[in-house]
Formats: sequence, structure tokens, C-alpha cells
Amino acid sequence: MLESPPSAPILGADQRRPDLRLFLRSWAAEPLRVAAIAPSGLSLARLITSEIDGTSGPLLELGPGTGVFTRALIARGVAPADLTLVEFGAEFAALLRQRFPEARIVHGDAARIRPEELFPAADAGAVVSGLGLLSMPPRTVMAILANAIDCLRAGGSFYQFTYGPRCPVPRPILDRLGLKARRIGGTVMNLPPASVYRITRRAPRRPPAGAPADRAAC
Repeated sequence: MLESPPSAPILGADQRRPDLRLFLRSWAAEPLRVAAIAPSGLSLARLITSEIDGTSGPLLELGPGTGVFTRALIARGVAPADLTLVEFGAEFAALLRQRFPEARIVHGDAARIRPEELFPAADAGAVVSGLGLLSMPPRTVMAILANAIDCLRAGGSFYQFTYGPRCPVPRPILDRLGLKARRIGGTVMNLPPASVYRITRRAPRRPPAGAPADRAAC
């Protein structure tokens, strides 16, 4: 079990208010892309990063917004230089560059990232997603997940939060990509309450003892 990390830096009221205004403005402009009208809370940030520590890097974060999850990752020992943050919103991307100058900030669409460019050796240890998958069409969800998983090294995990009652990635998409999902916890301290899922590659099925090699490959 990971040791409890120091608390993530807490923003003062003077900084939280501008973040809230930015979220509200972005949500009003693109409600389907900005799924929340306020930044995620500290309880959700600590939950979604609970299985990550300083040895997990490099890391990919999708849809970091104002950087609530990013701060939690740094509080858990992840070096800012080990972070690649992919953010679609221009205002959010500019804010992230100010707050995390050592991190790599990519202003772009998570569904269109090129894994071979971000992580040529597919060596990311984890992906943390702040994207609102429930508001996206299945084709977009599949593209985001496929690209992100391609960035991961063997044994790496994709962490996704949701406000819904079940995994935000439909079972047919998990099956098609050869993935499995497990709920790692929930928090009622977030507004609204949220759950976090860990998504990983499925282990290859072992053929029955004595099965011919060609049958096992089918």
C-alpha cells in the first residue's frame, strides 16, 4: 500500500474564484465538451491519484482543466517534468503553462493525439483523465481510450472518474479494445459525488493444456 502523501496544495479563495469563473465561461461556450461547471474537488483529486507515486512517471493527463488533478499528482511525488498535459481549451492550456512551467503542455484534442509522438517508447506509467466521457459519442470515447492505452507501458493503468452509477466506458468498447475496468473507490465529498475506475489491458487468455498452437491463436 502506498504511504499517505502530503496534502495537495489548496488554492486560496482568491484563486478558486477565477477558476470557477473560467469553468463557467467554458461550460457555457461548449457544454458537451466541458462536462463540469466547476473544477473537481480535492477528495476526487486524491482518489484518482491514490495508486500513483513518484515512481509512476512519466504520466499523461487528459483534460486537466485548471490543474486540480495535476497538483495532486505532484503532491504524490510525481515530478512536473514527467507530466504531459493534453488540454483542448485554449484558456485552460494557457493557465496550465503559467501554473506548471516544467510540464509539457499539449493544446489539442485527446481523441487525436499521436502516441508515437508523445511517448515513442509507449512508456507512460499511467493516464489520468479529467474528461467527461459520458457526454461524448462512443466513437470519440473509443479514440481517446485507444490512443491513451497506446501510450502506456506494460502494466500501466488509465484512471477515469465519473458522476454516473457505472463505468463511463461502455462494455462493448472495453471488449473491442481488450480492456477491463474496476472501480477503485468513490467520494461523496465531491460536488457532485464521483467514482473512479482503473482501466487496464486484459491478460491474454491461456490455451487449455495440450491445445494445438494454431487453435490457441484463434
